Amino acid sequence: MSSFDRDVLDKFPITIDVLNLTSKIAEYRGKQTLYERQIPQVLDTLRYHSIIQSTESSNRIEGITVSARRFESIMKEKSPPKGRSEGEIAGYRDVLRTIHESHSYILIRSNMIQQLHRDLMAYAGASRGGKWKSADNVIEETLPSGDQRVRFVPTPAWKTPDAMESLCRKFEISRDLGKLPEVILIAIFILDFLCIHPFPDGNGRMARLLTLLLLYQGGYSVGRYVSLEKVIEETKEQYYDTLYQSSQGWHEGNQNVLPWVEYFLTVILRAYLRFEERIGDVEHTQKRGWKQRRVRDVIQDFVADFRISDVEERCPGVSRATITKMLNELSKEGRIECVEKGRNAKWVKSPPR
Repeated sequence: MSSFDRDVLDKFPITIDVLNLTSKIAEYRGKQTLYERQIPQVLDTLRYHSIIQSTESSNRIEGITVSARRFESIMKEKSPPKGRSEGEIAGYRDVLRTIHESHSYILIRSNMIQQLHRDLMAYAGASRGGKWKSADNVIEETLPSGDQRVRFVPTPAWKTPDAMESLCRKFEISRDLGKLPEVILIAIFILDFLCIHPFPDGNGRMARLLTLLLLYQGGYSVGRYVSLEKVIEETKEQYYDTLYQSSQGWHEGNQNVLPWVEYFLTVILRAYLRFEERIGDVEHTQKRGWKQRRVRDVIQDFVADFRISDVEERCPGVSRATITKMLNELSKEGRIECVEKGRNAKWVKSPPR
């Protein structure tokens, strides 16, 4: 049963944890607006890295990977994708770009979701891209023994078109009523989308793309600058566990949406915290020599080996040339050492003397 039905939605508990999470997210959303006015050049760098990381992480969650060289080529559109995996990465890249550029104009309608799915599967050789599933599907997990177990049975194929129409309509009605914070309604929308599981393939990636779309429309645009997909990848077990908990009893209208909502809100808050960490203090960034200090601070915080790309990710607005120069200086000072040379050089902090 839809989580937007009154019997379910009216029972949603605004716990202390939920209240704290939504309050903190609202506070960081206000800061985000300030940063967008004050340091747009820094945010441009963050935006580029976020697109790369989001595409890579969201596909990797589903076991879709390619070599670093091919991934870079696909993202920069230097060559057409080859094979299914590269095609799925290219499709995610394109839909992500559409959402970044045109989210204000995309209506939450079932036919629009089909169109986005069509674009997601455009290079993957899937003739069913943009079409609802024609056969029933199940969500399975692989046990340590290698056996398969059914975790959830989604909405039957014959009910899917009406279920998606109803989901979009009820979401918009609930959003207009404003009884619950929009960010909670977005979490519930994604839960129901995954319970319906409307497509034969690509449902997980579509859910993450729809998450970004709905958050952008609600003014929560942290996903432009920090990859939400990366945060989800880092908490993948919790992602699946809370989804499982909140999907139990869904068909009967007995679902408890709270575990999933709390996880969803935690992901957004983590992204905002990471956003704040990466841009640093605005006044600090305006002082002479801040780039060099930022690189030193970032390297000091590493607890394991790292590459230049890891430093770049945490130092928006700092060029690779500056980072390389600082690596060389710190190496001469004996603070770090290069343990793997070449294109993907790897560094570690030297042990204290």
